[in-house]
Amino acid sequence: MAFHARLLADTTAARATLLSAPIIQGVLLRGEVSLPSYRAFLTEAYHHVKHTVPLLRATRDALPAHHAWLAPALDEYIDEEAGHDEWILGDIAATGADAEAVRHGRPGHATEVMVAYAYDTIARGNPLGFFGMVHVLEGTSVALALQAADAIQRPLGLPDAAFTYLRSHGTLDQEHTAHFELLMDRIDDPADQAAIVHAARAFFRLYGDVFRGLPMPVATAARTEEALA
Repeated sequence: MAFHARLLADTTAARATLLSAPIIQGVLLRGEVSLPSYRAFLTEAYHHVKHTVPLLRATRDALPAHHAWLAPALDEYIDEEAGHDEWILGDIAATGADAEAVRHGRPGHATEVMVAYAYDTIARGNPLGFFGMVHVLEGTSVALALQAADAIQRPLGLPDAAFTYLRSHGTLDQEHTAHFELLMDRIDDPADQAAIVHAARAFFRLYGDVFRGLPMPVATAARTEEALA
């Protein structure tokens, strides 16, 4: 089995845990949305997306000599991801919220931990583990972003300008995942493969915690309380 296919198979359970987050289920399955929830999502997205380019650069700088062939792909990712955090601030402003307050604010605890884990993976572990984060964030975007944008926009009546991040990433990441598959299938060292799978499982859990930390719409919160009762 090619490594990318095994990565998908070996992280299926972890991915299901992320997708089971009540707010994701509420939005995608029942259309339960609220403006505070969407603004909170964008706020946390800004605070991790602003680290994407620095994390990619750190990964590139930490590559061992035998993985120098990955540098051009990382440079391409860096060029494509530059400025996406500003897209999110634009979306926040289009919802009527204070984008500058978000820029100068702090992330939630779950987002802060996820970003810290990414830097630690690169600096203290195997830098290729960062591809586990790429797998989680881009794979989730392809699966959810466009559907979520439609599900949120209709009931809230927000303008298209409030969905630049979700719609652009949903489309871009379809292209990225095809490229990502080719890259992963060239990773043949068992230790590197194990590091990527391990990190992906961790990031599914960490990203799920980000969603679980968002304020839930009233209907979703009520359903969650009933399920826990």
